[in-house]
Amino acid sequence: MNNVIDSQFQSHKSTLNSFILSFNETGDQFGTAERNTIKLFQLNDLTINIKSFKIPNIINQIAYRLFRKSKAQRSFEYASRLRSLDVGTPQPIAYYEFKKALLFKRSFYVSEHLACDLTYRELTRDFNIPNYEAILRAFTKFTFELHEKGINFLDHSPGNTLIKLNNGDYKFFLVDLNRMEFQPMDFEARMKNFSRLTIHQSMVDVMSDEYARLYKKPYDEVYEKMWRYTNEFQQRYHNKKRLKKKLKFWKR
Repeated sequence: MNNVIDSQFQSHKSTLNSFILSFNETGDQFGTAERNTIKLFQLNDLTINIKSFKIPNIINQIAYRLFRKSKAQRSFEYASRLRSLDVGTPQPIAYYEFKKALLFKRSFYVSEHLACDLTYRELTRDFNIPNYEAILRAFTKFTFELHEKGINFLDHSPGNTLIKLNNGDYKFFLVDLNRMEFQPMDFEARMKNFSRLTIHQSMVDVMSDEYARLYKKPYDEVYEKMWRYTNEFQQRYHNKKRLKKKLKFWKR
């Protein structure tokens, strides 16, 4: 077992170790476990969130063992970097890795559990949320500020931004951090970063208007790119789903 624990939590090392080693039997399940499993634990007065990543396929077990950083390590390091850039994300606490000979097995990312009022996903499903447009515009400003800081959040999708309403002072926090790039972003990269967020043209209209204002670019140009990349992503997504259905049919 390899682990790295944030300096603020070194005194809790033995407790954190016990949570990891008894993960399958203890903790409270959070959400549905499709690929990865998330459980909540109490560390004194702090609720912590432990994410267990699925054991990768055999090729990736070798790659993660020898060549690549694990998803848990990347999550921990990216969270630390985001916080250093004054970007909201839950406090990173630790990561753990289990390796065997030339193979990589399980990994865990430990962070503060952040209670929120909404996620971006709710904005795609309920247009009657109070102050809806103000929240959507504030989210767009948050994304613009990520781009200005050279943060390309590759999993910028509906479930990965938590929102605290805070009496109109909206706060945003990124989660599921293992896919991220830090580099200057041109206009194309910025617009492509919105492609996973919604299927609704009305939302793209508002986000385009706000981004154009912040980026000082014509609305029509921003809208055309943002909507085009949204449609292209949806086309790829549905093509992939159709292909999976065909493959499942042939397996049967």
